Amino acid sequence: MKIFKNKEQLKREIGNKKSISFIPTMGGLHKGHISLIKTAKKYKNETLVSIYVNPKQFNKKEDYKNYPRNLVKDLKILRKLKVNYLYLPTYNDLFKFKTSNKIYLHKFSKTLCGKFRKGHFKGVLVVVNRFLEIIHPKYLFLGLKDFQQLTLIKKHILKNKINIKIVSCKTVREANGVVCSSRNFNLNKKQINTAKNVFDYLIKIKKKTRKNFKLFNSSLYKKDLIKLGVDRIDYLEIINKKILRRPTKKNESFNIFIAYHLNKVRLIDNI
Repeated sequence: MKIFKNKEQLKREIGNKKSISFIPTMGGLHKGHISLIKTAKKYKNETLVSIYVNPKQFNKKEDYKNYPRNLVKDLKILRKLKVNYLYLPTYNDLFKFKTSNKIYLHKFSKTLCGKFRKGHFKGVLVVVNRFLEIIHPKYLFLGLKDFQQLTLIKKHILKNKINIKIVSCKTVREANGVVCSSRNFNLNKKQINTAKNVFDYLIKIKKKTRKNFKLFNSSLYKKDLIKLGVDRIDYLEIINKKILRRPTKKNESFNIFIAYHLNKVRLIDNI
């Protein structure tokens, strides 16, 4: 695996390669990231992983500071997976050039996490766009766990007519049902058990709501989740993923979207 900290050196290395599979990460690699990389390798292109904890997508300095980082462990994982390239940019390396594409924020950015994390999605798109302009990959691999982020990246790419294919990869969960996340490394055993109970409760809600979406009672369900040990809930909503709004017809498919806090750790999921 070749490691680059300078974009010019990286561009010289991959400049003539037309089939790079790119997996952007913020490190703290887990089974979800591993699944993304394994999926990318099935395309039989050269794989490029980035690790960059993006300060522009954090609302609080404390959250940025506490984000799980373990580069030594990450390197072992990436080498074992036989990733071809790793890009570890500095802030200056990533931001000291003028971009060609204008950042496009679809109106979906104003809902769900967008209501509670001001500037978050713009921060995500700014960095992802810069990565794309440096790397020019053929494929971009993203997880459905971060559905809102994935959707907004798709909208940005479509609006700017960027020649890249996004591969949406399934959500990976632990054996107890809790969605894999770097933030899970900051949870203690009691909090992990609470996260499991939240997952079980969401499954119960989903089954009930499938019978009649009008039965979905966000206020009541939030109270139940607090009783389960959740400290705070940002949102709990049902959304039709195709049309990006609450269902209005009986047989519409939907997912339950949630963002909640266990002490200082914020977790998201969609089921």
